[in-house]
Amino acid sequence: MDGHGLASVIHRAATDPVLPGDVTARARDLGPLESPLIWLGFGSAAVAVLAVVVALWYRRRVRRWGFTAFGVLLLLAAVTAVNSYVGYVRTSDDLARLLQRGPGAVNFAGRLLDDGKEAPEPSSSVSPASAPRLGAVTAGQRIDVVTLADPAHGIPAGSNYVILPPGYDTDPGRRYPVVYLIHGYPFGGPRDWLTSGDAPGSLLALQQANVIAPMIVVSVDMTAGNPSTDWECLNVPGGPQLESYLAGTVVPAIDQRYRTLADRTHRALGGMSGGGFGALNIGLHHVDEFATLLIALPYDDLNDSVGILDGNQAAVAANTPRRYLPTMKFVAPISVMLTVGTGAPTDVATARRIADALHARGQEAVVHAERGFNHTWHTARATLPYLLAFADQVFRTPSAVS
Repeated sequence: MDGHGLASVIHRAATDPVLPGDVTARARDLGPLESPLIWLGFGSAAVAVLAVVVALWYRRRVRRWGFTAFGVLLLLAAVTAVNSYVGYVRTSDDLARLLQRGPGAVNFAGRLLDDGKEAPEPSSSVSPASAPRLGAVTAGQRIDVVTLADPAHGIPAGSNYVILPPGYDTDPGRRYPVVYLIHGYPFGGPRDWLTSGDAPGSLLALQQANVIAPMIVVSVDMTAGNPSTDWECLNVPGGPQLESYLAGTVVPAIDQRYRTLADRTHRALGGMSGGGFGALNIGLHHVDEFATLLIALPYDDLNDSVGILDGNQAAVAANTPRRYLPTMKFVAPISVMLTVGTGAPTDVATARRIADALHARGQEAVVHAERGFNHTWHTARATLPYLLAFADQVFRTPSAVS
């Protein structure tokens, strides 16, 4: 049965969720380190220092130290202004984890700031049969680290963060649906959905409001040990096979270690920006594994990242959803939610194009737009509750007849 035939048998229950105001307000709120007052304060201090330097121009030492202070304050103002716009570092704990990526004294400063409450440190590499490391516990919610190396696919040990719902340890007979989330590129990592994306907080807020049933969320490491490279979650010719790693290694490992509902109907794949592209591309390649796709800040073309495929035109065509989706045949139905900020018109146009292509193939697609938001972590964080609630709708829907 092709995509058009499936249109008549899909049970169309998933829609753009309507969420409680306190849940959405929480997701949209700025963290303490995102406040514009920070960069305005640094900027004002820089102006004040410059005024002192001008007033005491005749004093050489004042000029020398004054210009140094002015430069430092101006740099801090610029960095904090960018962070206020992007929403990458929300709290001191986020800052600690960012600094821990650096060398020497920077790493040490990050460890001093880290209170260890939000996420555990990665454990050493483990075999598929090994138990995961137990991590942070907040309000009954537990975060584990599953560290998986996949030499056969060119992937070094990567730390995948597993968010387990309250009650997981006290109800051993219950099994749970799973949402897999992919970070952005480049310089993204699996911790980003725990910090910048606030996945643990959104999950708790939605569950406490009885909007969603308990689920497991896995933030997957798709860096292949090199976060500075824009891998786009691809099977790279002569390089890491990231698509195969996620679908063939991570998913079976999570199903083996945890009490999951190990079928496509109860499995969703999502991501933001580059991770959103990866989720769309991998999900369309593996509709037998994922019935739901959750795409924040979408794009459907490799664009500047096409070079990662080293001129292999067959690989480019096979990994460009904009090309293959309009004629794709679906062996099973999928439900897709795409979220964007209205301040990023390219994202809006892309989301609508993807949704239209899916509708033309008889598949379910919903676009959610946040007014005034842009292509930033602010948008990903603000729309994550909608994505999770959408996944929950599909998880509760009876399987489509095929």
